Amino acid sequence: MAAQGAPSSSPSDDSTASGSLAELPPTATATSRSPPESKGSSRSSLLQWTCPEDSLPLAVFYGPLDAKNPLLASCEKEIRELLGFMRKKKALATTEEEKHEFRRRCATSLFNIWTKYAPRLPADYYNEKLLKVGDSLCQMKFHALSGKNMCNYQLVCDSDENLQNKESVVQCLHILSSLRLIMQVALPQEHLCWIIFNGTIYIYTICRKLMVIGQSSKALEYLLWASMCMESLVPLLSLRYLTWRTTLYTAVCQCCYDCQAGIHGEAFARRALAKIDELRQLELMSSSKSQEESRRYFREATIKMAVMIFKRGVFESRRKNKAVFRPKIRINLREVQTLSWPRTVTERLLDEMFDSTASRFLAVLEALSDSNRRILQTGPIVTDEVEIHDVVSELFMAGRELLIMSNIGADGMLDFPKTSLLELMIERKNVISVDAAVKFIKLAFTYEEWSLFESSAAHIIYFLQRQDDPESKKAEKDLTLLIAMEPLINVKRNKGLIFPLENYKEGQSVQIYLKKIAVHDTCLKNCGYSEDIFHLAATLYFCVCTAPQDVQPDKEIVVDTIMFLWQKCKLGIQRLNISRNDYVKFTQKISTNKVFLFCHTHFKSNFFLFFTWLMTFICIYTYIKKIFFVVLSDPLF
Repeated sequence: MAAQGAPSSSPSDDSTASGSLAELPPTATATSRSPPESKGSSRSSLLQWTCPEDSLPLAVFYGPLDAKNPLLASCEKEIRELLGFMRKKKALATTEEEKHEFRRRCATSLFNIWTKYAPRLPADYYNEKLLKVGDSLCQMKFHALSGKNMCNYQLVCDSDENLQNKESVVQCLHILSSLRLIMQVALPQEHLCWIIFNGTIYIYTICRKLMVIGQSSKALEYLLWASMCMESLVPLLSLRYLTWRTTLYTAVCQCCYDCQAGIHGEAFARRALAKIDELRQLELMSSSKSQEESRRYFREATIKMAVMIFKRGVFESRRKNKAVFRPKIRINLREVQTLSWPRTVTERLLDEMFDSTASRFLAVLEALSDSNRRILQTGPIVTDEVEIHDVVSELFMAGRELLIMSNIGADGMLDFPKTSLLELMIERKNVISVDAAVKFIKLAFTYEEWSLFESSAAHIIYFLQRQDDPESKKAEKDLTLLIAMEPLINVKRNKGLIFPLENYKEGQSVQIYLKKIAVHDTCLKNCGYSEDIFHLAATLYFCVCTAPQDVQPDKEIVVDTIMFLWQKCKLGIQRLNISRNDYVKFTQKISTNKVFLFCHTHFKSNFFLFFTWLMTFICIYTYIKKIFFVVLSDPLF
């Protein structure tokens, strides 16, 4: 029979020997085996035999049942130390044997605590403490499972950063399913709302990665689940979590638009807007927070949802009704650009839905953006509906006008604040951030609005050259590459429909990027003349190989530019890859002509040009091989 006075030591005294799992010191236990008795023995006699603590005083003997009661304090201390020990030492158990031993010892220690204190504690207190410990163990289990899932996700990203392998995407989907299952189990218990909140963050992190690689259809259901979870628990419906709820709502809408299901994206945005308004009404009744703070939260959420509604509404409101045969009267978009704001239906809709230049410009950017389209995939929007083409042109007109009205300084040049567009939008400022302006210029390049692109790029590059932060330098290199690419895409030298910015001289943008690659003039002099494709290769070399790691241009632009140059390289090599006999026949055939010398010189010059360009390309490719290793998995390489 175990001694009743056996000392009880805390599991926090974690002395480990030779890296092995720490020993759990035994508490006061009753380990003696009961002597043989008949089956009819009473339960009370067995309890009396196995629980010698029955003979000790009850908790009420020491005074009121509060925090000062020594028996209650001792019980609390032992439970707290055991749970702390379990949290701290769980990671030390690596093998299956160690994990099994760790669980066995922790379970034995916890059982011994209950056995020690159960006869001496009031039944209500004992049952309440039992449930709380169970909740703590359950939370530890949930937290551990969620952490394991995110560690698995990090391992997937470490091995395949851009999830290019099908197996990587499948693993991410398995992790998302596991996170959803954990949240589903914890959802009925309101006090576990923090597990639900963390789960939504984990789901959003993985789904954003899937959206970037074009897997929005697979991410949609999990983002929708996360949004519904945030609405299902009262603690997560407070104003404190409104910004995060809005982020999830926006991600769901964006997935719908990516999947060409704009009608569902708009419907979900309208539903989210109604939920936000419900919370606004509750906040007005409670007035728990300051009016100014509440107003900022609601303004940000409302504008984001309004932008998602505008993204589809601006186009759908202009689609031709097939049941009506009366033709609509179209306005002359060139003539209307000289009028004052608002000039078009699109601009009037912007005025109705938004109350500041920053929010209107954000709506324009979102309406023109298409995540399924890369920047260098240029051309007008693919549709036969003339009205949709008109809306796109009106959006560019509106963006240009907003840019001029808000950011043109007294000297006629663009100037920008050092504040994000989101903050400007919340503060209801009539000004645009530089990152939003750069995105607008890239969209003008994609939609082949060349006059608008060249003029605005020239203005903004002039501004970016005076900035020292890495983001500005990266944006400058992005625009420089696009300027170098423009002559090779716009071979017919089209101007586009939208007028250029004021105070712009044609050719100014070309001079900017030529100046940036002036260090490579020796190559141009050796060739005797310059070509647009060589300018692009030299500009790419300058932007990538001479720039530090933190100011590298956009990876998408660099990869697409390399692919473009690679196609040109193959064509050049094929033209130069002729046999010696063919070359002799070619020279003999034209030797009677007086232009033989010119042709011969021209051919040699071309060869040197392609050879020099190919060497430049090899240098770029070597550098890209180190930095953008994702390109190497492309089958074209």
